[in-house]
Parts: sequence; structure tokens; C-alpha cells
Amino acid sequence: MGAQWKARHKEIAANAKGKIFGKLSKEIMVAARGGADPDTNSRLRLVVEQAKKVSMPKETLERAIKKGAGLLDGGAALERLIYEGFAPHKVPLIVECLTDNVNRTYPNIRVLFRKGQLGASGSVAWDFDHVGMIEATPNNKDSDAEVAAIEAGAQDFEAADEGATLFITDITDLDAVCKALPNFGFAVVSAQIGYRPKNAVTLNEAERAEVEEFLEAIDADDDVQNVYVGLAG
Repeated sequence: MGAQWKARHKEIAANAKGKIFGKLSKEIMVAARGGADPDTNSRLRLVVEQAKKVSMPKETLERAIKKGAGLLDGGAALERLIYEGFAPHKVPLIVECLTDNVNRTYPNIRVLFRKGQLGASGSVAWDFDHVGMIEATPNNKDSDAEVAAIEAGAQDFEAADEGATLFITDITDLDAVCKALPNFGFAVVSAQIGYRPKNAVTLNEAERAEVEEFLEAIDADDDVQNVYVGLAG
């Protein structure tokens, strides 16, 4: 499944694009706490580049930066929350939320986990690596992912969706690897810090469909930012 679970075919729906913009706006607001200038705030720069790649309107992007940096009245106080547990069939997952109301988020997550198992902090985190993750596409047929990973300073790489490659980095190396990859034939699509499963679970088709349904419901919640799942394939 890769390091981060993504709902199938969501990119083709108009309402999905709005949801993507909403998630990116939250990430931008959080990143902008470290400064409103992407040139001096590497975390903000990475999210802004990702927002531009999905054609986020300029007004939406600029407003999110200003709100996060405290340059507008009524800036949202977002808190990042991490929930751990299991999907059906003991598939481990980590759910990352950004919320302005903790008292709303936890009850919602608890309900969403009713077909799985919501665990305590640390219950499954040991089975994931906390890493930088860069999704990039080859510029031409001669682009070599292994060479690019070695030369750019990535720890590892694996195949991603639609011919892309997922480069895994140390958290502290994320920005440097992003800057280096274009020199070795890869265009960066997205970059973030997240969780990579150490021991992915293999399921049959029926079991996998059940897990997918469970994950779809969690991802649909407005407070859920990212879902990382230890599911093979």
C-alpha cells in the first residue's frame, strides 16, 4: 500500500479536490507559524510547492499563510493529534489529525474505530518508522531511481502510484533531498514527514475490501489529515 494510504480514485471527484485544498490549507497554517516567507521556512516551502502542484487558488494559499503566521484576525489554533490502533484483521495504522476542537475529534475517531481497535499512544508506533517521504516522477525513461536515491542522500526508495517513486529520507534530510532530486532526473510531486510501516500485513481480496472500507470512512472525517497503514500491496 505504500507509506501513506490514499483513497482510490478520489482525485477525480470535485469534492475531493476541495478536501485536498482543505487539508493543505491546514498544513500551510501550521507550517507558517515558523514564518510567512517560504524562502526562509523550509517546511512552509515544501507544503506551498505541493499546493501549487494541485492548482490551489493563489488567494486560498496566501490566506492560509497569513492566518498561520498570525497576520489575519481570527487565525485558527490548530493542534496536531496522533491516534494509533488497528483496522479489521489486525492491520496497524496511525491516524494524524489537525483540529481546532479536540473535544470533537476524539469522540469522532473513537466511533470511526468501532470496527477496528483504537489503541493507546505507542501501541503500534513501534511498528512504523518516522521518516521523510518524497513522491517524485521521472523526467525521462533514463531516470534511475536507485542512482537518484544514492546521489540525493535518500535512505531508501520504492515504487509509488502511476510510475512515481517514493524516496525515504531521515527527517532532517527531507528538504535537502527534495532540492537534490531534480539534479538526478526526478520532479518532486509532494514531500512530508510521516510514518512508514516496518511489517506490512498481507490480506486476501475480501479482507482487503473490508479494510479499504474502514480506511475510507476514517479519511472522510474533516479532522483527519493523513492515514498511515501497514497493509501490503
